[in-house]
Amino acid sequence: MRKFRRGGAVLTALALSFSLNLNALAAVEDTGYADVDAGSWYAQAVEYVRDNGLMSGTSDTEFSPDGVMSRGMLAAVLYRMAGSPPVTEPPSFRDVPLHGWYSEGVAWAAQSGLVSGYGDDRFGPDDPVTREQLAAILWRSAGSPAADAGQDFADEADLSPYAVPAVDWARSSGVLSGWADNRFDPRAGVTRAEAAVILRAFQTMDGAGTPEEPGEEPDVLVAYFSATGNTESVAGCIAELTGGDLFEITPAQPYTDEDLDWTDEDSRVVFEYENPEERDVELAAYTPDNWADYDVVYIGYPIWWYDAAWPVDGFVEANDFTGKTVIPFCTSSSSGLGESGARLAELAGTGTWQAGQRFRSGADREDVQAWLESLDLNGSRK
Repeated sequence: MRKFRRGGAVLTALALSFSLNLNALAAVEDTGYADVDAGSWYAQAVEYVRDNGLMSGTSDTEFSPDGVMSRGMLAAVLYRMAGSPPVTEPPSFRDVPLHGWYSEGVAWAAQSGLVSGYGDDRFGPDDPVTREQLAAILWRSAGSPAADAGQDFADEADLSPYAVPAVDWARSSGVLSGWADNRFDPRAGVTRAEAAVILRAFQTMDGAGTPEEPGEEPDVLVAYFSATGNTESVAGCIAELTGGDLFEITPAQPYTDEDLDWTDEDSRVVFEYENPEERDVELAAYTPDNWADYDVVYIGYPIWWYDAAWPVDGFVEANDFTGKTVIPFCTSSSSGLGESGARLAELAGTGTWQAGQRFRSGADREDVQAWLESLDLNGSRK
């Protein structure tokens, strides 16, 4: 069990990241909860927090992964993680009962200086934990270190004054980043699924579990849709050079050569282009096996009418990229990447998306390798 100290009782270290490596533990076959699919990105974390007595379900059969993580829940969990030390004084908040299930946790967290109330003798135990509150808790736990302010978030003005240095530290340290559109979303609540992932990451760091060894190569997935074979060729090179797995994004109704004839005004692609509501292409499969294990996801596609070929949209919309570095690439004889990568990032809403790369038709292995080496992701085997 990790030790907590700050003035004798505060956490020495607590690392939160929504960009967590989820492959530290074995794959989950049965989570034990009807509402937690074994293939979900948080399944392993839910199993871990349950088995280690940190979080239980909301009933015998449900975990409520999309439910809010309340301030009372968080205080109780942190208290358990500290080993439930004796609390000599009762909670001093008028909205915290003396003998509630979270009362000792709230008292301990407040007395240790980790979590404070609202300033009117209220703690708000049923209120959701917000992203800026969580950043502040982590910052205090780390000893309130100084950090460079860095580039402002687009919604920097929405941060509460107390959270500004904490958010600067969280971002500069890689603990908690913003969304793909450079927003921090300070008052968004943290879900129980996210909390489970955070708690597992905390417990398995610094020798408490089996963390990833520094410098270990990331697990890579290369997902691609290829119409004529050009994108497939580049995807194969990326998989070979990174040691990654391939996942072909395949329409349930594959495109024929006639379907792809953009010079024919009656072809399938022209019809879909002229009728955007028809671009919601059903896929044969939306999520690869072991999705949660991948740290880096390359997404490849041809350019259709100056944008990503729309069969890729279904894959992007169907998956949660939280905690993953996502790198788009395209193949085109003339058009560039354009805004296709940015549009997919907006469509996904999660993940850390990089700028991406366009390859000409017939790109060779050397072109791909040079690009991979420029990324410096420890994912290219030279």
